[in-house]
Amino acid sequence: MAAGQPPRQKVAVLISGSGTNMAALLYASRAADCPYEIVLVAANDPEAKGLRLAEGEGVATYALSHKGLTRADHDAAMDAAIRASGAQWVALAGYMRILTPQFVGKWEGRMVNIHPSLLPKYTGLHTHERAIAAGDSHGGTSVHLVTAELDDGPLLGQTPVAILPGDTAETLAARVLIAEHQLYSRCLAALVTRPAGAR
Repeated sequence: MAAGQPPRQKVAVLISGSGTNMAALLYASRAADCPYEIVLVAANDPEAKGLRLAEGEGVATYALSHKGLTRADHDAAMDAAIRASGAQWVALAGYMRILTPQFVGKWEGRMVNIHPSLLPKYTGLHTHERAIAAGDSHGGTSVHLVTAELDDGPLLGQTPVAILPGDTAETLAARVLIAEHQLYSRCLAALVTRPAGAR
């Protein structure tokens, strides 16, 4: 932390898989002037590859399979782990679970998500295929505050990504991922430094 800089805000990141966006947030947090730090990476899949990366980088991890648990019970366990870590914010990074309104309510205004489309277009899955099929000129990515409505909530930032002739979902996704890595850390840093009344 740079001299005179306020204490960093503590962030827990929830993942379900490889954790590429988590990694982008983590490496951005290593900059001396970054206003946040990653204190926990938690997953609903104990085999999620992102957990190994977090462990290798010295970040605390928590994993609990959702299989055999009610959605409410799983959310309650994740919430308890997040709170035990001291996290003040939650960042969803490829967390493939629909969260209960109770969980969302506990973190209202303090939980963010990144989604691979220019919201409000193409909530849910298969966003790149849908953008290409619609003949859109651009796909892209959005960061938003999480509400109980899927892929909804106030937008914090967006980056359009041009759809090129001959693009497939895979080629477009690869470029959108680069945009995601830039956008997510920038939006999270701006959010955690907002005056409390502006959140």
